[in-house]
Amino acid sequence: MKLSGKFVAKLSVAPLALALSSCMGGGSIPSVSTPITQSEAQVGAENHPKLLAEFGGAMTGSHAQYVEQVGKNIAVQSGLGNARDSFTVSLVNSSVNNAFAIPGGYIYSTRQLVALMNNEAELAGVLGHEVAHVAARHSQRRQQTAQRNSILGVLGAIGSSILLGDSGLGQQVGETLLQGSQLLTLRFSRSQELEADQLGIQYLQKAGYDPRAMSTVLASLAAQNSLDAQLQGRGDATIPQWASTHPDPASRVRTALSIAEPLGSGTTNRNTFLTRIDGLLYGDDPEQGVIEGSQFIHPELRLAFTAPSGFYMVNGTRAVSINGQSGKAQLTLAAYDGNLETYVRQQFTALGGEEQNLSPDSVRRTTVNGIPAALGTVRVNNGQSQVDVMVAAYEFANDRAYHFIAITPAGSSSTFTPMFNSMRRVSASEAGAIIPRRIDVVTVRVGDTIQTLANRMAYDTGKVERFRVLNALGSSDVLQAGQKVKIVVKAR
Repeated sequence: MKLSGKFVAKLSVAPLALALSSCMGGGSIPSVSTPITQSEAQVGAENHPKLLAEFGGAMTGSHAQYVEQVGKNIAVQSGLGNARDSFTVSLVNSSVNNAFAIPGGYIYSTRQLVALMNNEAELAGVLGHEVAHVAARHSQRRQQTAQRNSILGVLGAIGSSILLGDSGLGQQVGETLLQGSQLLTLRFSRSQELEADQLGIQYLQKAGYDPRAMSTVLASLAAQNSLDAQLQGRGDATIPQWASTHPDPASRVRTALSIAEPLGSGTTNRNTFLTRIDGLLYGDDPEQGVIEGSQFIHPELRLAFTAPSGFYMVNGTRAVSINGQSGKAQLTLAAYDGNLETYVRQQFTALGGEEQNLSPDSVRRTTVNGIPAALGTVRVNNGQSQVDVMVAAYEFANDRAYHFIAITPAGSSSTFTPMFNSMRRVSASEAGAIIPRRIDVVTVRVGDTIQTLANRMAYDTGKVERFRVLNALGSSDVLQAGQKVKIVVKAR
């Protein structure tokens, strides 16, 4: 969560489209050689800065230059006129595994997804998939379909769940909570995902890369999803970020491989790739706050809180979301005029929108760990059930406040009481001890093993499992002297 005293306006998301999404289905490859139009370029140019702001901003330096180079080279394979000049390729400062595209030739990959990759062919495959979404005009086609079917706007069913229901409140609260998970995007259809995967694999072959790279990067994503579920204490790999809007990458691995195998082999440029990503920031950026186990610490905003037992967190650029089976919440901020009760009521008004007048009967003032605080709760009929919606706000300065928005089934609002009461200030010494993690590419020496190298990973738990997933190593794989591998270290 990278926030300042000024509230960041909501994105205008109508043209945005998140890629690498759902399982693949049938369909034919369309002709996609039509150049990017002036109107498409204008849509992209207008939304590009908004999307960068949502995903942590564009990175600069050698890592970003390398991603841009590979992306433009693969874009040429699309057949679009002036492809190299027409595409803008950005490496964004986000700790989620994500890649996406918007009309007008704007494609993006998060640094976290790049760090998960193990060769240049995989990077080209992911970026080629995004190029294909642009070339095949998938965003425009999905938007037209959404408008034609009069579904719930761009977010569609993303903002709905068993907990939230499909009422206006469920949609509004769902949209608000999902902003913290960076889900303000449009899902592609199964056939569009097939087109993008097939086209991306074709681009790989034409560029001389190993076309099987699409399946290997999807396999790494599937392994990372499973590891995340394990580390977070969940029994499944469903998470409300890349994998939930783009479900089950494991189911796409086999299909991608079956498409690629008849096309032969090609180069992967593994060592070049690993050399070029050495030193890349990994995991949470301290400027956006960090998640350490069940605790969220923001060294710049100087605040911390602890998620309830059984819940896990996803750190977004504008908010951090807290997710569990019995409720959802997010921490964010809004403009503050020095009156906490007014602030809380304003958040309910924003949640209810024009259609529903949400207002708590009372706002309870209190103090949490020395911080002035206020809490309001509203019970709402939400379709066939009732839910409790809560706003807990904290004054950190005369002109700066932060707040939780939380939703639970009716009668379960106490689920988040321990979290509300855990909000605290962070001391200067504690803030200074938060050190970012980075990728360190090392060469395996004689005597090195997976265990000995994993011991160098900058984590307290899951060292071996993290090392294996990061390097796409199976349970029976062993290391060879001279082989390059990635470890995650604290950047001193």
